[in-house]
Amino acid sequence: MPTRSPTNETPKPHSHSHAKGEPHGEKGSRHTHSHAGFLGRYAELILSLGSGLLVGLGFAIEQGEWAPDWVSLALYCGAYLAGGSYTLREAFENIRRGRFEIDTLMLVAAAGAAAIGAWAEGALLLFLFSLGHALEHFAMGRATQAIEALAELAPQTATVKRDGQTHEIPVDQLTVGEVVVVRPNERLPADGFVIQGQSSVNQAPVTGESIPVDKQPVPDLDIARTRPEIIASSSRVFAGTINGSGALEVQVTRKASETVLAKVVKMVSEAESRKSPTQRFTDRFQRFFVPAVLILAVLLLGAGLVVDEPFAASFYRSMAVLVAASPCALAIATPSAVLSGVARAARGGVLIKGGAPLEALGAVRAIAFDKTGTLTEGTPRITDVEPVEEVTAEELLAVAVAVESASDHPLALAIVQDGRQRLGNRTLEPASDVRSLTGRGVQAKIGGDVVWIGKAEMFGADGVPAISPAARSAIESLRNSGRTTMVIKKGERDLGVIGLMDSPRSAARQVIVRLRELGIRRMVMLSGDHQKVADAIASEVGLDDARGDLMPEDKVKIIGVLKEESRLIAMVGDGVNDAPAMAASTVGIAMGAAGSDVALETADVALMADRLEHLPFVVGLSRYTRSIILQNLFVSLGVVALLVPATIFGLGIGPAVAVHEGSTLLVVINALRILAYRSDAP
Repeated sequence: MPTRSPTNETPKPHSHSHAKGEPHGEKGSRHTHSHAGFLGRYAELILSLGSGLLVGLGFAIEQGEWAPDWVSLALYCGAYLAGGSYTLREAFENIRRGRFEIDTLMLVAAAGAAAIGAWAEGALLLFLFSLGHALEHFAMGRATQAIEALAELAPQTATVKRDGQTHEIPVDQLTVGEVVVVRPNERLPADGFVIQGQSSVNQAPVTGESIPVDKQPVPDLDIARTRPEIIASSSRVFAGTINGSGALEVQVTRKASETVLAKVVKMVSEAESRKSPTQRFTDRFQRFFVPAVLILAVLLLGAGLVVDEPFAASFYRSMAVLVAASPCALAIATPSAVLSGVARAARGGVLIKGGAPLEALGAVRAIAFDKTGTLTEGTPRITDVEPVEEVTAEELLAVAVAVESASDHPLALAIVQDGRQRLGNRTLEPASDVRSLTGRGVQAKIGGDVVWIGKAEMFGADGVPAISPAARSAIESLRNSGRTTMVIKKGERDLGVIGLMDSPRSAARQVIVRLRELGIRRMVMLSGDHQKVADAIASEVGLDDARGDLMPEDKVKIIGVLKEESRLIAMVGDGVNDAPAMAASTVGIAMGAAGSDVALETADVALMADRLEHLPFVVGLSRYTRSIILQNLFVSLGVVALLVPATIFGLGIGPAVAVHEGSTLLVVINALRILAYRSDAP
């Protein structure tokens, strides 16, 4: 599998002179299959083909007796040199580090064939082995290039406005706060937000969205500068995406080395080194299997003591078994599939952090969903304002907006946005000492009075004063209508209740149906909202299991119970409020991760776009990849199981090598099918 060293540097377009990896070696080995040299990047393939040509000429001369025997021998020796140069180098490096690996076994077998005068078969062995290696690296390079292509999306220069003039500078010289000009049909050079101009932006390179997204300037520049994390997706842009027909001016929010694209490239590269359970199994298997093969080969050298045959025949059989039992296909079976799966996901706007979550997601049969922002739009609106105790609706909203302005919770943002529209230009008394009460609400001070805003269950517990029967009656009425409720209390007075409603995503029901088709048997919605609200949303999207009135720690407990029932469970959320539950699940899946650093860092799988429709794609891709891994294991182990007894009972080195290397190429080509996976694939 290609070896890659994670780095914190800004991803740059890769040259093709770097190492292409070591499909048959241990992860993290320092030797490479670099194709650089006087023959260029395809040196190994050229030498391999040259070896094959020499083998063919030598065999033709030997059979036709067109020249003295030393000519064919010289040609076979040349084939040894051409076909064995890379194998010899790797075998030497392995032995120097105290390891006996597959390359070493092949070299021993070829040397053994020469020792007994079977030069033609030894040369054929090295030719086919080197050809298999070279073609394997070429094929594996296809998957690697799909990942490397991500790094080449961002432009190398940016047009920046400085002192009223525009200047073209390298993107790595951009600083946070600068304004860049993006002309029509150009790629965006940095992450930021639109401050002027309107256009549609193709975000597929980063988020996988197939339809361009309309962009417009932020409504409040001061708020956007001080709190960039709450900028709406309609104003947020990412490096590497493609501008449409309108010119844009974008204020930079991240340096080039910290953009979403840079982080995705880095994380996808690191994902290659995070081994799946199957990879760890094959690594352990090889550590015991390779020495066992060597022991078997030595034992077979003494076959003449048991059966009546010359030592040369026993030696030949021993070398054939070395070839047959070398687990080349097994070594590459899983890494090639994992690499292809990670690359295909990244191309579709999904970041999968290694083989472990990729394989685990392919086996899950249960999924838990957060409600707000996952199954719903995440943009609740105020539907009802119910004052109590002779309070006006304006007074109620003024207090709520003043306090919630300091929060970035979706309900708080809805109260602030809709409340400001209803209040118009009314001056608000500022709130101070704002303190979040996790999972329940918020506490603050206005004019010397303590203000509490939150769920009804917060009041009357943990030192928070209880609310009046009138307020509870209003809450019950709104909840029966499917509303989410926020209670506002100031000092000793109950100001009233605000009702909000968050509509389900239009694609939610279809996504649930598709997940069931993919084999997800258990789906549960988890919500901090009242049970009646949770039931209403669940019914609308087609779920038959909803849990409401949950605190963050309650979600973690439920995930634990579901994991005991189903063994493997995925949790889908926003990666921020649901981080504990996602961490407790087998696979944590974050939506809209392109706009959230926390989601990118904490999730095992990140859907870059805020689109629930990408969930069936990544679940289907994981299942498809897992099936390819199982197919590859069956082929690789099956070929070894067939070839070993066949060579013991007389199959020659030539046919053994052909089948052996054919199986290695077969598993790689099979893995590369993952790169062509489509969401409607079986």
